[in-house]
Order: sequence, then structure tokens, then C-alpha cells
Amino acid sequence: MHYVGFAELAAAVSNAGGLGIITGLTQKSPQDLAAEIDRCHQMTDKPFGVNLTFLPTLTAPNYPGYIDAIIDSGVRIVETAGRNPQEYLPKLKDAGCTIIHKCTSVRHSLKAQSIGCDIVSVDGFECGGHPGEDDVPNMILLPRAADELSIPFVASGGMVDARSLVASLAMGAEGMNMGTRFIATKEAPVHDNVKQAILAATELDTRLVMRPLRNTERVLNNTAVQRLLKKEQDQGADLKFEDIIEEVAGVYPRIMQHGDIDAGAWSCGMAAGLIHDIPTCEDLISRIIAEAEVLIQQRLSGMTR
Repeated sequence: MHYVGFAELAAAVSNAGGLGIITGLTQKSPQDLAAEIDRCHQMTDKPFGVNLTFLPTLTAPNYPGYIDAIIDSGVRIVETAGRNPQEYLPKLKDAGCTIIHKCTSVRHSLKAQSIGCDIVSVDGFECGGHPGEDDVPNMILLPRAADELSIPFVASGGMVDARSLVASLAMGAEGMNMGTRFIATKEAPVHDNVKQAILAATELDTRLVMRPLRNTERVLNNTAVQRLLKKEQDQGADLKFEDIIEEVAGVYPRIMQHGDIDAGAWSCGMAAGLIHDIPTCEDLISRIIAEAEVLIQQRLSGMTR
């Protein structure tokens, strides 16, 4: 949700009964993040969280500064992702933060549990962004997580409607996490070209890029992605990040804010094939809950009679 998870969307999701998340590293500095959190506080009195992704990079962001900004701003729900967050957990836990760690495998989920994370967001192969390298879809991954974990988990990847929610609950999750679906909402602060591209896409219109670098990302297909895939094919095992930097580095502002949807590779889940409208967050969440109740109380309960 880079350049998507701003205060406007986080507040709208929380006001509608979900848990809105601000994307921490979209903000250029800890000071900018503190200002964004303050903006969100002005738009909602409901709980919301901040995502902090720990990147495999030589020049790391100022993670201690971002953590201070989160704690000092009164946020007590932190979604971590990427590399192991263990070294940063003591300060967050001492401040009373609930930690939700995003994982793409059962083994990583168990590791998150062992280091003290409170909740796991289990991310299946269908997801937009980084699905890991195991390629296990949620029909298998979620029940496996339920079999192994003793902490709660939410389902992520391919989550879009009431059917997703009811299925996730049936497979052991406590709820679901939606990314691509929330981009296609009225409050999402992205260019309409992005929302229309998601509406026009089918479940066949995403591609996996950066697989040779073991940094696989699911993105919406476009001309830049086709160019990137051609470089991967031509260079094979010799591929370096520098070879594809034009397609992946610094492209999100051009795409999300200015609507240049072919400027580079941008995350999008297979759930795009199930997205057919651009509702408000309130309408979307209310619809999901109402339709889930019908599914459970009528369709499923009727099967036991």
C-alpha cells in the first residue's frame, strides 16, 4: 500500500469498523510520519495502526525514529512486515503496542509467534506485493496456519468480499486483511487511473516480477512490467537489481499520485478480478458484513438441516 496508506484511507477504514493502517515508510521521515498520524487522529477517534516494513537494504531507514514517532503519537497497533522485527519489538511492546506481523509461510508465522508478535497476517500466494517464494495459496496456507499457530491470525491475499471473509473464518482466521480492494474505494487517495485499471483487470492480469532476485512481487501487468520481464528472461541468473531499477525504483508517486499507470511495476493482487465498483469504505465494509451474515445464517446453516 505504498503511496496509498495515507491518513484519509486509514481513517475511513477505521470509521467504517475496520482497522485502518498508515503506511509508515511512505512518509519521508519520522517527523512526516508523526504529522500523518496527527492528521489521522483529526479524522477518526477509532483505533488505527501503522505499517512498518523492514527492508533488506544497505542504507536502512531511521527505524528507531519511526518507532518513536509511532509511540509518541499514541498509536498502539503496529503492523510489521519484511525482515524479522525482533530487535525492535522490546520498545514497541514496552509501550503497550500490539504487533501484527505479515508472513507468507507457516514457518515464518511460527517464528513471529516465538519472538512475541501478538497476531500474524498470513499472506497467501494470491496477494499483491510480496508473496514470498513458496507459492502456497490460501486454501492450503490458512488451514496449515490454523493447525500450527497458537496466536490469532488474519487472512491476507485475495481477500475482497463476504465470501472471502466467511471462507477465512472457516479456515481458522479471525478476520481478513484487504489491500487491493481498498485501493478501489472512494477515499483511497490515489489517481482515478489507478482505480480504473483495477476495475478493468481480471484475475489473469497480474505478473510475478523480481523472482530471479528472490524478491518476488505480484504486480499489475503493463508495458513497464513486460519490459522488466524481458530483462529477466534475457539476463537470467546474471540479473541484478540495477538492471531493473528504471521499472521499480521511485515509481509510486508517478503512478499513485499522477496516474501514470505504465510508469513502472506496482503491486496489485489477483483479487482485482473480483473488484467491479468503487464504493466508500463504509459501504464496502457494511456490504461485506451484511452479505457474510446471510452466507452464514442462511446458506451454511441451511446445509445442516
